[in-house]
Amino acid sequence: MALVPRNPRLPRNFEELLALLQERRATLTRSQRLLAERVMADPEGVAFMTVSELASAVGVNEATVVRFATSLGLEGYPGLTRLCRERLREQAQLLRRYSTLEQLGGGEGDLLDQAVVLDRANITRSFAQIDRATWEEAVKALAEAPRVHVMGLRKCHAPAYLLGYLLRMLREEVATVTPGAGALTDELRRVRAGDCFVSIAIHRYSADTVRAASWARARGALCVALTDNPASPLAASAEHVFYVDASGPSVLRSLTAFTALVQALATDVARHRGQDARTALLREEELLEEFSVYEPEHRR
Repeated sequence: MALVPRNPRLPRNFEELLALLQERRATLTRSQRLLAERVMADPEGVAFMTVSELASAVGVNEATVVRFATSLGLEGYPGLTRLCRERLREQAQLLRRYSTLEQLGGGEGDLLDQAVVLDRANITRSFAQIDRATWEEAVKALAEAPRVHVMGLRKCHAPAYLLGYLLRMLREEVATVTPGAGALTDELRRVRAGDCFVSIAIHRYSADTVRAASWARARGALCVALTDNPASPLAASAEHVFYVDASGPSVLRSLTAFTALVQALATDVARHRGQDARTALLREEELLEEFSVYEPEHRR
């Protein structure tokens, strides 16, 4: 079954190609979906693959690859690789930061150096991808929505907890969704139209986080997603998406850039709320002092 464009148009750049693929996600066949996910998740790799290499990597035949590219309004497979290569050129300056890894060697003694280089690159690439308008809208939602719900499970619970903790210092009505013993539905019952729902997940994506984000969107909440690439299922249910690099020097992926992004979001929410944030922080300090939360020297 060929992918037939409902509104035929030629994507002029990789961002428009991403938007087109996400728009048609629900109508894709299995083979088309595999190809779309590969293009969205790894444009740098696709940029230099032949038709046969991409077909082999995804597990489809070459004709399917060509039909897929043509159905997107592109000039066959060369049109698809051209957009991927343009994407690569746009980020060439950032990608060159990774070349430092080649100078570090591959021995175990270089693990710390590799971690530092990768995390610097993760932060740089993640922040460079942020669209300013999207950022401002997300900050406004986090600062002004009646309630904010933040959800991240398993490894992504850490940045989700941090975002919820920081936002609770700045405003009322912030909840970190931490389902346990079948309590997810109880947590989601509190989500209302107009709320802000933040979901955080990286591959492999937590099924509960994906379902919860989709449900919150259907409920009328404004959804913000922090995830690792455009093929993430969280991208389909969020108005505002931030793609965060998570490359690590070993099999364990890094959440350093997620932490940096979460802290930047909270800082901008404080700026947006102005005097209200200052008042909330002063109340927090009064409570900490009254309940002797810290050791005396730290309280002073």
